[in-house]
Amino acid sequence: MLGSIGMPELILIFIVALIVFGPKKLPEIGKSLGKGLAEFKRASDDLKQNIQKEVDSLQAEVKPETKPEIPGAPPADTVQKPS
Repeated sequence: MLGSIGMPELILIFIVALIVFGPKKLPEIGKSLGKGLAEFKRASDDLKQNIQKEVDSLQAEVKPETKPEIPGAPPADTVQKPS
């Protein structure tokens, strides 16, 4: 995520934030931003788990495919195989 942002850019962003918000407000903003990101990650993980559970339950309900029967032919399990 930060691969394209180098150290000079990070320092510039920090200095601008320090000027705009001040030294007293900056830690509070960082803390609330961290909490927000953690909550977002938790919610997205929960959503992924719910989707995976639904996919798993739907796959368990799906029966294996059977071959279509030919009209007038006896059922497949009663046909004798040639020896």
